Amino acid sequence: MSAAQMFLRGLAACGGSLALLVAGLALPAAAEPETPVVYSSGSTATRANGLGFDACSAPSLAALGAWRGTSPYGVVNIYFGGNNRGCAQPNLTPTWVRGAVAAGWKLLPTYFGYQPTCMFGNKPNRYNAGNATARGNSDGADAVAQAQALGVLSGSGLYADVENYDRTDGPCRTAVRRYVSAWTKTLHAAGYLAGVYVHQDSGLRDLSESYNWSAYARADAVWMARWDGDPSLTNWPTAPNSQWSYYQRAKQYQGDHDETHGGVTINVDSDSVRAPVATVARQYAVTSSTPLNARSGPSSSSPVVRTYAPGAALSVVCQGSGQQVGPTAVWDRLTNGAWVSDRYVSTPSGTGFSASVLPRCTYPGQVTVDLVNARTGPGASYPTTGSPLRRGALAYVMCQRAGSRVGTTAVWDKLRNGSWVSDYYVSNRSNTTWSSRVPRCP
Repeated sequence: MSAAQMFLRGLAACGGSLALLVAGLALPAAAEPETPVVYSSGSTATRANGLGFDACSAPSLAALGAWRGTSPYGVVNIYFGGNNRGCAQPNLTPTWVRGAVAAGWKLLPTYFGYQPTCMFGNKPNRYNAGNATARGNSDGADAVAQAQALGVLSGSGLYADVENYDRTDGPCRTAVRRYVSAWTKTLHAAGYLAGVYVHQDSGLRDLSESYNWSAYARADAVWMARWDGDPSLTNWPTAPNSQWSYYQRAKQYQGDHDETHGGVTINVDSDSVRAPVATVARQYAVTSSTPLNARSGPSSSSPVVRTYAPGAALSVVCQGSGQQVGPTAVWDRLTNGAWVSDRYVSTPSGTGFSASVLPRCTYPGQVTVDLVNARTGPGASYPTTGSPLRRGALAYVMCQRAGSRVGTTAVWDKLRNGSWVSDYYVSNRSNTTWSSRVPRCP
C-alpha cells in the first residue's frame, strides 16, 4: 500500500474528518476557515523573499550552478507530482533536491493534479462539484507522499496548481473551493502548509471571495498568475492587501520566455515570492572531541534522546534560541526532532544564526480574528509593536511562554520578528495549553 493510500485510509477511518492520530496526539476539531497544522517533530516552515523562476522540467544542477549568482533569481519551482503534470522530470530526485538547496536555492514545490471541469485548456483529469472534495483529499495525500520521497519535509509549503477556468460556471466555482479546502485540510493533517497557484481572474477571485467563509478551509498562501511585468505582491486587482498578508504571496509576473545566465539558456516564467517554500535538511558534522548529546529541547537540562560520535553527520532542519553554551545560544533541530547546541556543529557561524543557509525554526498558524496586536512581551500589558496581524495571516511562531491569560489560555507565542501574540488568537494545536512540537522559549 502506498503512503498516499495509507493516508487516505486514515481519513476514511475517521469518517473523512481530520480527527487523526499523529504521533499519538489527536488533532482537535477546528472550524473553518482556519485549521491547525500537525507539525512533525523534525519540521519547520521555510520562507523565501525574492525573485524566482519556474521551468517545465527541473534544470540540471549544472544549469542551476551557472545561474546561481549570475541571475536575479534565488527560488526555483519544481513540478513534483500530479496526474496532469506535462513534462518529464529526469533531474528531480532526492539527490537533486539536496544539491539545489546546498547550492543556495530555495524550492517552490508545485503539484499539477486534477483540474476543474470548466478549466480552459485540454488537461484530461478533471473534478466537478460532486467529487472535488475526494479529489482534493487524494491529491493532497499523494502530494505529501511525493514530497516526502524527495526529502521535502514537514512545514514546507506545497502548492496545488489550479489553472484558469470559466467563472460563469457556478457549480465549477463551488468545485474549486471544495477542492482547495480538501487539499488544505489534508496537507495540514500531514504537517504541511497549503498553497495554491491560481489565475488572477478566476481562482484568486473565488478564493478571495470565500476567504472568511466557514464552509471552506483557507489556503495558507496564494501564488497568482498575472503576466503584466510587475513583480509587486501588493495592490492586486482581485484580492485586497488584507488577505494572505504576511509572507503568504507569490506572483508569476512574466510568462514563457528564454533567459541566459552564466552561458546557460532556460525557458522560464518569472516570479516574485514572499511565501513559504520547501524545507530540506542540510548536512553538517559534529565538531566536538567527545560524543555530542542530542536533547528533547534546546537546553542542557532537557533529557538526552541520542548521542552522536565526533565527526558524525547531522541532518539539520532549522535553528532556534536556547541555553547559552560557550559563545552561542543557538541550537540546531535535527530531522528526528532532537536538539543539539550549535557550538558543536560545523554550521557556518559558531556564535550566532547561520541565516544564509538555515531557516529559523518556526511553526506557523493562521490568525483567527480580524485584528491581533503584536506586543513587545508575553502579556496584554506590554506595548504594541508594528502593525496588527490580520485574520488569516500566518503567525510564524518560534516558541511559547506563559504570560497573561487571554480567553482560555495563558500561553503566548513569540514570532519570527521577535514580537508576541496570545496563542488564543492563533490556529495551533491547542488554544488552552502548549502546542505540540513548538519549543518553550528560553
